[in-house]
Order: sequence, then C-alpha cells, then structure tokens
Amino acid sequence: MSNEFELNAEVRTDLGKGASRRLRRLANLMPAIIYGGDKAPSQITIPHKDMMKALENEAFYSHILTLDVAGTKEQVILKDLQRHPAKAIVLHADFLRVSADQELTTNVPLHFLNEEASKGVKLGGGAITHNLIEVEIRCLPADLPEYIEIDMIDMDLGDIVHLSDLKLPKGVSLVQLSHDHDLAVASVQATRGAIEASDEEDGEEAEGASEE
Repeated sequence: MSNEFELNAEVRTDLGKGASRRLRRLANLMPAIIYGGDKAPSQITIPHKDMMKALENEAFYSHILTLDVAGTKEQVILKDLQRHPAKAIVLHADFLRVSADQELTTNVPLHFLNEEASKGVKLGGGAITHNLIEVEIRCLPADLPEYIEIDMIDMDLGDIVHLSDLKLPKGVSLVQLSHDHDLAVASVQATRGAIEASDEEDGEEAEGASEE
C-alpha cells in the first residue's frame, strides 16, 4: 500500500499538562507521541489544522502514515485519539511505529454494500442491524486494507453475518477469530410494521378459511 498521508511534526521538549494546554491554546499545536519498534518513545507536536484536515478522510484511520519529524520520516499507524468532549479539538494522538517485515494489529472499518437492495429489506420489509462497524485485524503493513466490504444483497429476514463469513484480503486475519470469538457482525431483522402486516395477513387468511 502506498503512503498517501504525510504530516509534518516537531520534537516536543516542553512536557506536562500545562505545557500541552499552552501548545493547543497559543500555538494551535496538537501534542502526540510516537512509540514502538526499537526506538524510544518520541514526544512530538503536529499543527492542529493539519491533523483535523487529515481526519476528514476515513482512510487516515487505517492507513500507513508518514510523520516527518524535523526531517526524519517515520512510518506509523494511528493507535489512539483523544478528542475534546464538547469542542472540535483533538487533544492528543498516539502513533505506533511499523516495520515492513513485522505484522501489525489495528482496527479497520466495515463497509456494508447493497443494504437497501437486500432480500430481507426490499422484499421482506426488514431492517439491517449493525453489531460491529469495525474489526481488529492482523497483517503486514503492505497488506493493510482501508476497509473490508460486506455485500448484503442476498441477506434475508433472520440472516446473520458472522466474522467467519467475511471475505478478507490476502494476508489479513481477524484477531477475534484467533480467539474463537465468531461474533455477529450484522443481521436482517423484521421491523414492527412488517410484523404487524404479517399478522394482519395471517388473520385475514384465517378469517377467509373459517368462512369457507
């Protein structure tokens, strides 16, 4: 996978909560940390506006990223993000170093296709319930997918998609399945309106049979 995201960063020397608040308020910088690999953790800052722009793209969350730290480039993935509870502000980010020959573990989003056209929705009047919107995967950096697609076109009322049903890209495995946790991902359930309509039809059929 090619690197499509690159952010400029600077080494951070002024540490502590008070320093972090000053960085955000006065310099519009977001404090962050890079860790992992065979190097010591590195405290950095990233322009907040650059981070906010990158976060607008869903792929940023599951891509190999390049951080240019004062001229030294590091390959990383985003592992954690702390947002302000009330404002559109990112308070802190954690980045994990990656190596081309070492597997990484991260979360990627699920993309559900053909939901409105699925049998259970279009013909059965049901609704799709999402139990998961992302999954934890393990793979080499070169095999990291942006997302995993799930085609719902053949799903009927009562059908359930489990983790074991997902079609994974080559070289990608699901962490939960390695622990025998075959979780439900999505299902097609009858809505209240569909159930009431079915009950009415059953009642009409029973009434017609009694009249005969």
